Amino acid sequence: MGALLIGSIFYLLMNKDRSYLLPSMFILMVLTLISVSFHCRSFALKAQDRAIRAEENFRYFVLTGKRLNQDLSVYQIIALRFSSDEEFVDLTERAIKENLKPDQIKRLIKNWRPDYHRA
Repeated sequence: MGALLIGSIFYLLMNKDRSYLLPSMFILMVLTLISVSFHCRSFALKAQDRAIRAEENFRYFVLTGKRLNQDLSVYQIIALRFSSDEEFVDLTERAIKENLKPDQIKRLIKNWRPDYHRA
């Protein structure tokens, strides 16, 4: 898409007949294509983040009988999903109490649980 954008700008600048309609429309089409591709990716990631939040909320409920604290950010929950069941509850409480950042949470995990299904 980058090469297409550069090529269409080059076509606009090197246009011999000075008709700017076609090159301009081509640039707009390329920019629209780039915008749509980024939006599609962001929507998919948002949906996946919601699914992770629901899965980890259910996991916490199964382990404790309580709902996951709503003070956790989605990024903290995403980091917590890598922890094993044995350390998940303690790490969750620590993340809430100390307001840990996602990279701090990941460094505290001893037994990693890989996520092979992340898009």
